[in-house]
Amino acid sequence: MSLHRAKRILVTGGAGFLGSHLCDRLVTEGHDVLCLDNFFTGSKANIAHLMKEPNFETIRHDLVQPLYLEVDEIYNLACPASPIHYQYNPVKTIKTCIMGAINMLGLAKRVKAKILQASTSEVYGDPAVHPQPETYWGNVNPIGIRSCYDEGKRCAETLFFDYYRQNRVNIRVVRIFNTYGPRMHPDDGRVVSNFVVQALTGEDITIFGDGTQTRSFCYVDDLIDGMVKMMNGPDAFVGPVNLGNPGEFTISELARMIIRLTGSTSRLVFRPLPADDPMQRKPDITMAQERLDWQPGIQLEEGLNATIAYFRGMRNKI
Repeated sequence: MSLHRAKRILVTGGAGFLGSHLCDRLVTEGHDVLCLDNFFTGSKANIAHLMKEPNFETIRHDLVQPLYLEVDEIYNLACPASPIHYQYNPVKTIKTCIMGAINMLGLAKRVKAKILQASTSEVYGDPAVHPQPETYWGNVNPIGIRSCYDEGKRCAETLFFDYYRQNRVNIRVVRIFNTYGPRMHPDDGRVVSNFVVQALTGEDITIFGDGTQTRSFCYVDDLIDGMVKMMNGPDAFVGPVNLGNPGEFTISELARMIIRLTGSTSRLVFRPLPADDPMQRKPDITMAQERLDWQPGIQLEEGLNATIAYFRGMRNKI
C-alpha cells in the first residue's frame, strides 16, 4: 500500500498493452482502479489476474460516447497505437483521439480530476531534427495513411492545452516513444512483436526499407514509471514531456539481436518502406531527467529477453 492517500483512478484503454501494466502498478499502490476499454485492441487476458482484486473493476465503454463518473485522476490511453490497428478504421481512430479527449477533458473539468494524456512521438512525424526535443513542432503529413493517428494525437494535445488555458483543467501530457514488453499484441504489426514472433516460428524476418532506419526502444516498466511520476509531479509542470529510451538502434541491428537471443535460424528479407514511415526516431529526454528525475534503466537486451519469454509462453499455451 502506498503511503499516499488511495485515489479513485480511471485508466482508459486499461486492457491494452500499456494500460494493463499501468493498472498493475496503480492496483499494487492501493488505489481504486477503474479500467475502461472497448476491447477493440485490448484483451481481457491482459487484466484477468487483476479481476480478483477488490480495488479493481472494469467498464466496457467506447470513449467516443460521453462518460459520467466520480474520479480523482484520469490516464487517457485509449486509442489503437499500431499502424495495422489504427489504419483498419481511420475515421474511428481520429474520432477516438479527438472525441475521446473532449469527453475525458469534460469529465475532468466537471469533477476537478487531474488528467494525463498519453500522446506519442508520432507528433514529430518524419523528423527533420534529431534527436527530438519537446520544442520541435514536427514534420507530419496531414493527409497520409498515418494521419488519422498522427494528427489525431496532435489535435488531442491542442485540446488538452486549450482546456488547461481556458478552463484551468489540471492536465499532464507525455509523448511516448516506441515501447515494448510482455502483453504486446502478437499481430499488431510493430517491429519488436513482429520480429520476435517471426524468429520464434522460424519464419523470415521482414524488414521494411533497407534496415538503416533507426528507432529507440523503451521497456514497458520504465515507461509506466515515467507516466506515474508525471501524474504525481507538480501541477505547474504540465508538459509535454518525452518518455522513451534514447538508445538508438537500426532496424537491422534489432533484427539480428532478436535472432541471437532466440537462437533462431530466420533470415532477413527486405520489403518496400510504407508511406510516411519515419527514418529516425530518438527522444531527447533532458526535460524528463531534470523535471521528473526519470530516465530508463532497462537495457534493450534485458527487455527483449523478458519479451521473448512472454511470447514463448503464449505459443506454449496455444
